[in-house]
Amino acid sequence: MTKKILSLILVVILSAAVFSGCKKQETVSPEPVTQATTQVIEDTTGFKISYTQSDSLSPYEADTQNNEVAQDLVYESLFRIDESLDVQPEIASSYSFDDSKTLIVTIVDGIEFSNGDPLTADDVVNAFNLARKSPLYETMLSVFSYASALSTTAVQFNLNISDPYAYRLLTFKIAKQVNDEKYMLGSGRYLFTEGEGNIYAEVNKNYREDFNPRFTKIQLVNVPATDSINNAINIGNISYAYRAPGSDDISTLKCSKKRVNQNNLVYIGINSSSAAASNEYIRRAVSLAVDRSVLVKSSYQGRAKPALSIYHPSSDLGRQTAMFSETADTAGAKQAIAKSGVSSPSLVILVNDNTLRISAAHLVKQQLETVGFSVSIRQLNNEAYLSALDSGYYDIYIGETKVPLDMRLTEFFTKDGATSYGIDQDGNCAAAYAEYLNGEREIGGFTLEFSNEMPFVPLLYRDGVICYSRALHGDIQGCYGNFFSNIEDWYYN
Repeated sequence: MTKKILSLILVVILSAAVFSGCKKQETVSPEPVTQATTQVIEDTTGFKISYTQSDSLSPYEADTQNNEVAQDLVYESLFRIDESLDVQPEIASSYSFDDSKTLIVTIVDGIEFSNGDPLTADDVVNAFNLARKSPLYETMLSVFSYASALSTTAVQFNLNISDPYAYRLLTFKIAKQVNDEKYMLGSGRYLFTEGEGNIYAEVNKNYREDFNPRFTKIQLVNVPATDSINNAINIGNISYAYRAPGSDDISTLKCSKKRVNQNNLVYIGINSSSAAASNEYIRRAVSLAVDRSVLVKSSYQGRAKPALSIYHPSSDLGRQTAMFSETADTAGAKQAIAKSGVSSPSLVILVNDNTLRISAAHLVKQQLETVGFSVSIRQLNNEAYLSALDSGYYDIYIGETKVPLDMRLTEFFTKDGATSYGIDQDGNCAAAYAEYLNGEREIGGFTLEFSNEMPFVPLLYRDGVICYSRALHGDIQGCYGNFFSNIEDWYYN
């Protein structure tokens, strides 16, 4: 009986296996995999910047920093300043020199203005002619005599002087006036519009396809007074502002801050005709005795960088020509004084009524006295200060100048230069600089003559500051001349 039952079970199992094998196979499709995509949520009300209503938004008429910053959203340039104060091509695709005074720039083909019109070499020439007469660009473009279109994509710039870095000056905005448009057209990320009694910068639909910012509409808020910008940031009326070197104290700002490089050089000018400073060893001793890092921290509240070169230390040219130390070389300074043959050297520091330079003058006095100088300070109002510089009634002075983007030092090394006070224009250093500009000498030859003669002493380069709301997120990468460089990555929570 048991055997019969076992046999029956076996038959059932075998039958089930046979039918299972004969049954048609069914294909089971996998569940579709849905990839998560990040949708950019547009923000048309959150981001606001300041502008000056009484000033023009035209890049060729505006003369306020407020409106210069706002224009950066709308207009592009042949070259754009980067964080190191070098320049990168933007509308330009390449450049070359036919000779020392002829610069050829080729532009990218296919760029359009915000209304769809093509941007051509003729537009660049028209923009150049307007820019060279404007408050913002007139001085910068004075090295050029004229520009002409060679084709739809090539522009020739003729120079008044030899300047191997002249292309770095071509950062003027390219804009076009169309009769029925209130605001000049640009080819940048946004365009100026109006609505509900306000002015906005709205996304330019003709800009490149991969530009997808969260802030698609940015309101411009009228904050005309420079000292009101701090308050506007603190109370949330604006989201972002740029504060240039020399702006009022920003320590009370309740916002995030980012230091940015500027080409503002603070230096010790030297009267090569004065009894003490005419000695080259004394001039070298002055440079060796100063502690640039202390000046940055104490006199300029950290809003500067020690000048390790004649040129800005963050720039490519500055890195190539580093020659100074951040800290004082007391032993070297004393040795230089000993080599000078001058016993108990005495110097008078001339300074104007600028608070920061007064502080710097007192620190320099202490540092020079540490190595054996006898030092006094002569503080004058600005008019009297300039008069004393003209008359040569000083040994050394604390000065400041904005070095142009081509890093040109002709204001120091020409007889009528704005910062040429006290420099021997017939000396080896001035001659070496002229030869360098003419391509007759390498940069190293000039800097060697500079270190030997020490016609002035670079101290530091001042920083600007970008200030922005603490609620603003993203890797804020703006810099001077490219204030909104990665605005597509910025957002509010």
